Amino acid sequence: MNSDVLIIPLWADLTAVGLGGLQGAMFAAGFQGQRRLDPLGVAIIGILIGMGGGLIRDLLLGVPPATLQSNWYLIAAAGAALLGMLISSLLRRVNALVVVLDAVAIGMFGAFGTAKALVLGVPVIPAIFIGTAAAVGGSILRDVIMGLPVAIMHVGSLYAVAAIGGCSVLAVSVKLGVGIVPAAIIGIVVTAVIRVLAVVFDLSLPEQRELHRRKVAAETGVIPIVKP
Repeated sequence: MNSDVLIIPLWADLTAVGLGGLQGAMFAAGFQGQRRLDPLGVAIIGILIGMGGGLIRDLLLGVPPATLQSNWYLIAAAGAALLGMLISSLLRRVNALVVVLDAVAIGMFGAFGTAKALVLGVPVIPAIFIGTAAAVGGSILRDVIMGLPVAIMHVGSLYAVAAIGGCSVLAVSVKLGVGIVPAAIIGIVVTAVIRVLAVVFDLSLPEQRELHRRKVAAETGVIPIVKP
C-alpha cells in the first residue's frame, strides 16, 4: 500500500461480506407467517447486506465496484447467508458473539470506505460520509427492497453513530500523520466498541417526541412488524 493506491486484502473484504451475509440470515430468521423467506430470499438478503455497502462506496467514488471484480464476493455473501439460515438456532444461542461480529463488520465496511476515499483524494468530511454510507448502505438497501421502515431512521441502538465515530477517528488519525493501515484498525475498533456498548447498555439518540417510538431489535438488525 502507498499514498496513491489502497489495496484492501481480499480476505479482509470477504470477511466483512461474509459477516454481512450472516447478519442477513439472522434478519431472515425474524420473519414468520406470510413474510417467511425461502433460501433464495435469504441469499438475496445476504448479498444486499454483504455487498451493498461496497457497491455504494465505489459508486460514490466513481470507481469500478470491487465486489464485481471477483467471483468470491457473491459466493461469500450468499453462502454465508444460507449457512446462517441452517444454523440460525445456534446463532441465537450465541447472540453476544453475533453482536460483536456485526459490530466488527460495520467497522470494517466503514473503515474500508473512508480509507479508500482518503487515498483517492476525497476531503475529510465527504470521506467520512462515504465510509458511513458503506457501513449502513447494505441495511438500507435491505429495508427498501423488503418494503420496511429504514432501521437507521428510527430510535434504536447507535448503528450509524458508531460508524460515524469510527470513520471520523480514522480520518483525523490519517490527517495527523498516522499510517492508513493502523488508522483503519483504530477506526474499526472504535466503531465496534461504540456499537457493542450501545447494545449492551441500550443506548440511543433522543427520540423525536412527536413520532411514535418503534423498538428496534438492534442486536440482529430485525425490525418487528408492529400493527398499530
